[in-house]
Amino acid sequence: MKIAVSATAEGLDAAIDVRFGRCAYFTIVEVEDSSIKGSESIKNPGVAAMRGAGIQAAQIVASKGVKVVITGNIGPNAFAALAQTGIKIVTGVFGVSVKEAVEKYLKGELQETKAPTMPSFGPGRRAGAGRGFEGGGFGQGRGMGRGGGRAL
Repeated sequence: MKIAVSATAEGLDAAIDVRFGRCAYFTIVEVEDSSIKGSESIKNPGVAAMRGAGIQAAQIVASKGVKVVITGNIGPNAFAALAQTGIKIVTGVFGVSVKEAVEKYLKGELQETKAPTMPSFGPGRRAGAGRGFEGGGFGQGRGMGRGGGRAL
């Protein structure tokens, strides 16, 4: 069985990257009889993508014959793309190495996730939209303070 883990660097000793679609690397771990037999690290080309990083990441791991993905968080598009291919998704993993994460999964200490853990930032939505950022609130710069925009 192959398990893909989002990683900050190459190799089994690399830390888990809590981002799936924008992780630095995917470490594909080959598991046989509940033990690690080998691994391959793949640099994630979607790390700086303008959009579609999650779907691109899902396609990469699916093309490698992966059966399980272990990561910190996953967005709705990547979640749907992975789920559609039958790949199990495990989230909420952080602060451990790739090897430790796989070992925890094999011991049954990590459970499959049933829903995305990050919001959608699709067309028409931006991170922070409607929350006071980018002109979305907090007075909106109309000079409504003490001086009404006049020099005092």
